[in-house]
Amino acid sequence: MLVGFSFARTGRNLRSFFAGGEAVPWFIGGLSLFMSFFSAGTFVAWGSIAYQYGWVSVTIQWTMCIGGLVTGLYLAPKWKATGNLTAAEFIKERLGDKVQKAFIYVFMLVSLFIKASVLYAVARLVSSSLGFPLLPVTIVLGLLMIAYTAVGGLWAVMVTDILQFVILTAAILIIIPLAFGAAGGLKHFLQHAPHGFFKVVNGEYSWKFIFAFALYHIFYIGGNWTFVQRYTSVRSRGSASRVAYLFAALYVISPVLWMLPPMVYRTINPSLQGLDTENAYLLVCRQVLPAGLMGLILTGMYFSTSASANTALNVVSAVFTNDIYKGTIDPRASDKKLMRVARISSWLFGLGMIAIALVVPYIGGIVGFTLSIAAVTGGPLLAPPIWALFSRRLTGKATLYMMGVSLSVNLFFKIFLPFISGITLNRADEMFVGVGLPFILLTLYEVYTWSSGRTSEQYIRLKVLTAERKMQHALTATPEEKAEVEKQNQFGLRMIAFSLAFIALLLYILSLFTAKGALLVNAIATLILLVSLIPFTVARKKRHKKIEN
Repeated sequence: MLVGFSFARTGRNLRSFFAGGEAVPWFIGGLSLFMSFFSAGTFVAWGSIAYQYGWVSVTIQWTMCIGGLVTGLYLAPKWKATGNLTAAEFIKERLGDKVQKAFIYVFMLVSLFIKASVLYAVARLVSSSLGFPLLPVTIVLGLLMIAYTAVGGLWAVMVTDILQFVILTAAILIIIPLAFGAAGGLKHFLQHAPHGFFKVVNGEYSWKFIFAFALYHIFYIGGNWTFVQRYTSVRSRGSASRVAYLFAALYVISPVLWMLPPMVYRTINPSLQGLDTENAYLLVCRQVLPAGLMGLILTGMYFSTSASANTALNVVSAVFTNDIYKGTIDPRASDKKLMRVARISSWLFGLGMIAIALVVPYIGGIVGFTLSIAAVTGGPLLAPPIWALFSRRLTGKATLYMMGVSLSVNLFFKIFLPFISGITLNRADEMFVGVGLPFILLTLYEVYTWSSGRTSEQYIRLKVLTAERKMQHALTATPEEKAEVEKQNQFGLRMIAFSLAFIALLLYILSLFTAKGALLVNAIATLILLVSLIPFTVARKKRHKKIEN
């Protein structure tokens, strides 16, 4: 909260509040992207799959690495090259006002549902571990999430993302050796794991599902408006690619570390059934961690979720403020007024997220909820804008038709077909139809328009607008504005250094009260303290360079 509030005075205008002045260091953007993608839902949803099916939970998450690589190669630099503040702004310029409005409303609704599910996940963890009722826990945690996003903007989100990454990594590195110790060691774990526990695919998560999920994550990581903000807020196209590459690299090793504890717990306690498997991560933590370290893992899970939810709130607020309020309601609004609208809208959308999170327990739990939203909305919402980055022929009218058809077909298979006939698609078919249909429709349309030699007038208009914006941006990028952006960056780096050092100090203190694992905690605290020197040194060099200039 204090870190978020410390950035209250750094947001001078929409570009600094929502895009960090387009000068965010790529490694900060990459870590923030990683943590924005990640949440306590990883522990609850994928942890449940890891407990039930084993290694396939890692395979599922490796599809996110594939999505990051494809994004770094092709999509991230394309988004940066558009020069747009938000993905919605690009859609307006490329496909028209009507398409933008349709996508905005669907995106905001879907974002609230997805982030409500991750808020529910962490509220469930905290509620179960502390013995508090779920409803007030959900409300209180949700309000805390909203507060610093509404005040500090993108830099507040990114700095707290990095702190959450450090806390969470420290907690996981402590849990793994203690969990293996409780299970009787690696050899005991391998001998007592269920048959097929280490198969690459298992249960309802077949190769067909993995292929469809990989395609979905290319769309999701490359086209989700939340993540597009990370590619547009850095200095160059090369930096945008490096943001995605860092995300992909982190997703090679991190799923293995995350999924080991619930997999090990299966050999300790194989009796969990149904929705109780969502508690597997919490239960292994409670069994192996002393009280202080249990608090640490809950902190990591909570704030990693807040990273995901806060990023979504920041982008939804950016879209509403920049593309609805400024674009339609009050085009002449001053920067001061727009900043006020941005903060108020963050609160309103956040309260909507809390309301939806309260009903997740009544609609089947987080695994089915999350995967169903992905299957139904991922392809129709994310594929057309990505296609428009490359296509000269896609029109706004065709985009609306394809989004409408895809959403209608997906909803029919998900809701109406089971109601009418009792037939329900399995997880693989649901995901394959959800992301495959929009891709097929877009391909057929591209082939048809290519054969007839058509080029979209909207594409030609976009080229003119992009050239004009580059010229205007060059004129408005005054030395004063550049100095303020650099000042904001230096402040962010100093806050990261200070916060990391403070986390190290807390871990040193915590090690004095731990009955087991004290040496491990001290080692991790020392590592974090050494890491804190990196942003401190970078900020100092920037300051000295500025003085010399």
